[in-house]
Amino acid sequence: MKIRSQQGLSIVGFLIVLSLVIFTSYIGMRLWPIYYNHYAVVNAMNSVAAERGSANWSLSQIRVRVYSNLFVSGTEGFIKEKDITKVRDNGIFIRIAYEVRKPLIGNLDVVATFDRKVLLQN
Repeated sequence: MKIRSQQGLSIVGFLIVLSLVIFTSYIGMRLWPIYYNHYAVVNAMNSVAAERGSANWSLSQIRVRVYSNLFVSGTEGFIKEKDITKVRDNGIFIRIAYEVRKPLIGNLDVVATFDRKVLLQN
């Protein structure tokens, strides 16, 4: 008589694996827009910094350029004017520091803090 061991995944095991996959996917879907918007901000900053003479622009001109780049990429509306500053420290930098708070599950929120500086060209 040959004894065979059990093979495969039981229905309970399958449901546990499925719930983990769904939970991970849900978390990813909630976090993806936050980081997508951040990459759009980084691209807008690099675009402004790459323009010639951007170090001589006023803060309002820099803000307008950043906002127009964000408008083109379709990710405007989450950065406020106070988040964009011009910093003089061994060169002239634009600095964008902001915080994003999104609900995750029930009363749990995800808080992402971003702070980036880019050197402007003369």
